[in-house]
Amino acid sequence: MTQLHLNPIYAEMPVTVFEHMSGLARSLGAINLGQGFPDSPPPAALTAAALRAMETRSQQYPPSMGVPELRDAVSAFYAREQGLALTRDQVVVTSGATEAIAAAILAVVGGGDEVLLFAPAYDAYAPLVRRAGGVPVFVPLAPPGWHYDETAIRTAITPRTRALILNDPLNPTGSVASPEELALLAAIACEHDLVAICDEVWEAVRFDGRVHRSLMAQPGMAERTIKIGSAGKIFGATGWKVGWMIGDAALAAVLAKAHQFLTFTTPPMLQWAAAEGLADPAITQGLHAEWSASRIVLIEGLAAAGFAVLESNATWFACIDLAASGIALDDRTFSERAVREAGVASIPLSALWEGDRGPTTIVRLCHCKPPAMLEDAVLRLSRWRAGL
Repeated sequence: MTQLHLNPIYAEMPVTVFEHMSGLARSLGAINLGQGFPDSPPPAALTAAALRAMETRSQQYPPSMGVPELRDAVSAFYAREQGLALTRDQVVVTSGATEAIAAAILAVVGGGDEVLLFAPAYDAYAPLVRRAGGVPVFVPLAPPGWHYDETAIRTAITPRTRALILNDPLNPTGSVASPEELALLAAIACEHDLVAICDEVWEAVRFDGRVHRSLMAQPGMAERTIKIGSAGKIFGATGWKVGWMIGDAALAAVLAKAHQFLTFTTPPMLQWAAAEGLADPAITQGLHAEWSASRIVLIEGLAAAGFAVLESNATWFACIDLAASGIALDDRTFSERAVREAGVASIPLSALWEGDRGPTTIVRLCHCKPPAMLEDAVLRLSRWRAGL
């Protein structure tokens, strides 16, 4: 067989843990609490808006930066929800948030540039930094609080540090940066002239009264922050792949150039539907109430079954500490056995670290599922655990 010379970043990359666990769940008929997506369809109003746009409006190339209605709606949404003063010229619509992350990294990172990543991290960050010619530098966060440590961050910075990637709220831990931590990160970014790529896709999925604060709003950050959002997360429509990047107008113009050679544009009917959804607060309020209720079902069910659940104030995920739960398995072994023997798929957090620097006793479970499914999953895990 011919041995082709392929990019080693991808040729040597294993299948992601999300695809691996979801594949096992599909093949085994297990309950999938691994990959994060709701089982229910998006709100009916959004589906109706997409169908209406498909029937009555153009299905040809929209502007590469996005349809004006969505760019205006994004600006208005953040003015209403987060007090940010934005204009259409600052918004670039992308085909999902991962494309936005890729475009942002390609626009910012050059050969040899170092980029700070906080671990555990979404597994797309490091490969994308490497593909841009950069060097990912990991700053570990520690359970149970997952706090940003000033000494660790400053120690990781060198003269080659060009940017940092902040995921807040943080997937996979469900933690939220405090106001003090955001102020610290902003001060460091300004001091070292860093660009902050802020993956804020979980900004609308917060609980317990937690208010989202964007790093962009911190003093000195408006011109050096790239804020990334996702209609898929806001509306529970992960398959739509509608996202956006926001930056100072001059920065957004460069981001748009990177975007135009990735996906160029995004289906216009989905953009118009997302614009309608962002303009209607009742839609997001209804979804938040639904996810709040299902979150309680999973967290309280796990706790009642004797699992040690870590605090989770955001995202669709909750984590359990196996060691604190009295389970003498590492997270990868637990996840592999649980999907096969208990019929429940999960994600081992150690898969979202590079190397052996992270904890190996924490497992992530998704709670944006029907309550009956979550109750069944907890029962299966509890019965399986009793036989370990």
